[in-house]
Amino acid sequence: MKMKTDELDMTRIPRHIAIIMDGNGRWATERNQPRTYGHQAGVETVRRITSECTRLGVEYLTLYTFSTENWNRPATEIHALMGLVLTSLEDEIFMKNNVRFRVIGDVDRLPKEVQDKLHETEEHTKNNSKMTMVVALSYSSRWEIAEAARKIAREVKEGKLSVDDITEDTVSERLTTSFMPDPELLIRTGGELRISNYLLWQIAYSELYFCDTYWPDFSEEDLRKAIASYQHRQRRFGKTETQVENEGKA
Repeated sequence: MKMKTDELDMTRIPRHIAIIMDGNGRWATERNQPRTYGHQAGVETVRRITSECTRLGVEYLTLYTFSTENWNRPATEIHALMGLVLTSLEDEIFMKNNVRFRVIGDVDRLPKEVQDKLHETEEHTKNNSKMTMVVALSYSSRWEIAEAARKIAREVKEGKLSVDDITEDTVSERLTTSFMPDPELLIRTGGELRISNYLLWQIAYSELYFCDTYWPDFSEEDLRKAIASYQHRQRRFGKTETQVENEGKA
């Protein structure tokens, strides 16, 4: 059964959707192709899903592209992935869809030409306003939280911050994602049921959606199904069902 746009509640589109784009390698292996073939196909899916998100009114789309753990993959695959980053950033999808580009992660570990291209794309698209696409590259949540802890420790040491004044907001404001709201919806493709060190702080109250579809096959309809699932859930943030229902009637 197909999910059409008019079946969605357009007043309840998630403001921020985060995606773990999993299954590229397995998709390629099932077709007797090298894993890099799957990553190339995955770039095409990024283009389609980005366009659909802008059409639906999503404000932030965060894509888990390359984790710090992925540095342990074969050198040939890493090299191919870095090349794909370069070519995909040349795509006019940012300007065509009025999309701003941002990157989060340990960018200093990336090849110099990749760093330069990332910064160039951020600068080129900084005035776009329809949606912000955030690419998590050389990223892991534990790395990010440790970085935030180091920043806080330095500020305490320098007398700029008191230990007693440290709150959850103190941590949030020092994360690489401080410029955007937490995701309302986290999607993982590829059939795995884990978070894989992704936005652990930020998804404390995100709705999670897992599907078996490999990322290269993930379609605009699959995205709409994920959003529809989100819209059929009651977001309670620690409150009871009755409390939430009464708030809705107020």
